Amino acid sequence: MDVDQLRQRVGEIRERIHRLGGVGVQIVAVTKSWDAEAMIGAYVAGCDGVGENYAQELIRKVALVNPAQRLPIHFIGQIQSNKVKLLIDIVDVWQSVDRASVVDELIKRSALRVKAQSSSIMLQVNTTGEPSKAGCDPTDVPKLLARARTGGLLVSGLMTIGPTNGDVDRTRRAFGLLSDLADESGLVERSMGMSGDFEIAVEQGATLVRVGTALFGQRPSGLTANEIK
Repeated sequence: MDVDQLRQRVGEIRERIHRLGGVGVQIVAVTKSWDAEAMIGAYVAGCDGVGENYAQELIRKVALVNPAQRLPIHFIGQIQSNKVKLLIDIVDVWQSVDRASVVDELIKRSALRVKAQSSSIMLQVNTTGEPSKAGCDPTDVPKLLARARTGGLLVSGLMTIGPTNGDVDRTRRAFGLLSDLADESGLVERSMGMSGDFEIAVEQGATLVRVGTALFGQRPSGLTANEIK
């Protein structure tokens, strides 16, 4: 991996964010499907965190990274309750919490967490109305937030994914809705925007963007679901 090139790409993304008025917007490098070298490269290049989707892949990779070069780890894939116990001492931010069963499992496992520093969660909201998208209904945010807080979880913000078709107006509405929900809920963090739409997200108030291909290029091909999970 060309770390100098990666550092340059991070700088270019930060400049684009700055031109849009984004201040303090975190860049989470989506390292899923890449090897542990990508995690180290993200650290050296000045990213703010790394994003992973698959439990077993993450466990294997973390074991290869020097703790001194380990960025905060964001779990951004759909969370399976039975995988929480495997990752509770690895994940720093659970970005895709979208249902009560996951909240309850995180409450249960967080009490057994070995690491002194607690993790935080973001509630994933389906702001596009697409059945294929994960995330709770926008109207369910208050009760899911209350459930998490009552159980002692630290809820730092909300997360969403833009529309599949990439329509600019729909993307803007989806991200605007998330910002409004965060404001109504008194939450600071808004994780929205990926490589193809992070600039719209910044315009709509994103505090964190999840960028993969814009940093690393196309993901390695030929991996099966079993190999990456």
